[in-house]
Amino acid sequence: MKKAVVLLSGGLDSATCLGIAKSQGFEIYAISFDYKQRHSVEVDFAEKVANDMGVKEHRVITIDLAAFGGSSLTVKEMEVPKDHVGTEGIPNTYVPARNTIFLSYALAWADVLEAQDIFIGVTAVDYSGYPDCRADYVAAYETMANLATKMGREGKNITIHAPLQYLSKAEIIKTGVKLDVPYELTHSCYDPSSEGLSCGSCDSCIYRHTGFVEAGIEDPTRYANEPHRPLN
Repeated sequence: MKKAVVLLSGGLDSATCLGIAKSQGFEIYAISFDYKQRHSVEVDFAEKVANDMGVKEHRVITIDLAAFGGSSLTVKEMEVPKDHVGTEGIPNTYVPARNTIFLSYALAWADVLEAQDIFIGVTAVDYSGYPDCRADYVAAYETMANLATKMGREGKNITIHAPLQYLSKAEIIKTGVKLDVPYELTHSCYDPSSEGLSCGSCDSCIYRHTGFVEAGIEDPTRYANEPHRPLN
């Protein structure tokens, strides 16, 4: 059975990505990160998803991206923007170099496992404009991966899969439902309450809730406040 390393945040997109990799016959090695994010509750959800979806192995890596700051997700004194959707520019929820760091850990594990496939749930449709979620970034990282690893240099080409790249949130959800992805075990909010409830008004909550509405599927998320109405 082919092996694949899947980046699993505990969110809707990464869980769907895991479901896609599993449906393609891969043996799944999931990797999650506790990077001192304010929504660290997502790691607990990642563990639930991994257990429910029967991955071969799930590892949680602890690193400290808060040491560098620059993001409201790692600096408690910065406010997570609400109602940002539709405005221009990169929001302060962008964590500098996060996907590059995460993919590097996944790449190291893949090189040890001799897994030539890495899955990441980035999308360039319903997203907040992050530079490390775009197709040119994924392509460039794949090129680097094949130059920087034992496998790549030995001719065992590594592929970075981004199967959600051009799907809307509604399309992602519809795909996941067909694959029995347990969305009730996922968490997307950037600014959850102390009880772990989703805020309903950050970018991630709005995109998530809108996706369920547009897909015609009931949103299983527990919100602290009524989520904002869907985008037009």
